[in-house]
Amino acid sequence: MTAYPLVRYLALVLLLLGGLILSSASFAQSAPRVELAPVNREPIYTETKLVGTVNSLEDALLSASVAGLIIQVAVNPGDHVAKGDTLIALDDDLARFDLAAAVAAEQEAQATLAEAERLLQEAESVGVGRNIAATEASARRSAVNVARAARSRLTAEQARLSALLARHEINAPFNGVVSARSVNLGEWVTPGDSVARLVNLDELRADFQVPEIFYAALQDEAFISLRVGQHTYESTIATMVPISDTSARTFLLRAHVPEAAALYPGNAVDAVLRASTGSDGLTVPRDALSRYPDGRVTVWVATPNENNTYQVTEQRVQLGINFADRVEVVEGLSGDEQVVVRGNESLVEGVSVENIAVENDAAGSE
Repeated sequence: MTAYPLVRYLALVLLLLGGLILSSASFAQSAPRVELAPVNREPIYTETKLVGTVNSLEDALLSASVAGLIIQVAVNPGDHVAKGDTLIALDDDLARFDLAAAVAAEQEAQATLAEAERLLQEAESVGVGRNIAATEASARRSAVNVARAARSRLTAEQARLSALLARHEINAPFNGVVSARSVNLGEWVTPGDSVARLVNLDELRADFQVPEIFYAALQDEAFISLRVGQHTYESTIATMVPISDTSARTFLLRAHVPEAAALYPGNAVDAVLRASTGSDGLTVPRDALSRYPDGRVTVWVATPNENNTYQVTEQRVQLGINFADRVEVVEGLSGDEQVVVRGNESLVEGVSVENIAVENDAAGSE
């Protein structure tokens, strides 16, 4: 063999080796990239969807307690008021006159009592039976008791008229917003007539009618999330009313309304209620499932290789309860596997894949 053919032969061998190396590298780089998640063992919950209404714990239809002519209207619908603020005022001139007369009468009774006590003290000081008759002393003692009773009666009357005067103003019983007003300036109201509606926006609850079969399950552990538009807010159960509606077989459940939800009384709200089943089980993310038209459901189980890749195998599973973003697996998994949750749409049996979560963790550590 001449030198020239030998050179050609060596060059050909080098080209073949380089091609194999490039092919191997290309194969490694072309491995599908997926995201893996572990199979978890955790408590299993049942879920039910609810539709409810937001209500305020303090929603009052305010009314007049005395008759009178309205001389002041201090609020309009939409106004925010504080506890004790005057909302409506009635003409109180006559009530003030009556109170002034009662004050004068009480003062008169006090003076009468003081005089009766002076006369009694005088009789007792000079000596009963010697300088003053016993009957006179007894009469003076009775006069003191009568004067004292009269003063007590007039003091009570003064307090009654003072309370009656105060009722000519209708004040806010709590902080809130005036949602409606049913009277105007110059109108006459009688006891029991409604004048305004006041709603407290700081104490809101979401009310739901829940099937009665959930009542026992909710005694152990339960979670509720409210959905407002495209946002979901985790909440807590405020109270459950253990009285069933016999026509609907439901009971009232009230949930706290998070401030961030920006809900108002009367708003409709959707919710998902999760109640503990009292048992644990294996779960996988919903995204790990592959469903087929014939009803089969599978997951792709990833087994680690030596070169930081994973070999995937399709595993048929039987599902149990769905809750949150997870699904219970009752058959097909042992609990120590990892499953593909992203990138599982075009996998084939036995292919090697890369876990992008590992790459992201490595990049973050750098």
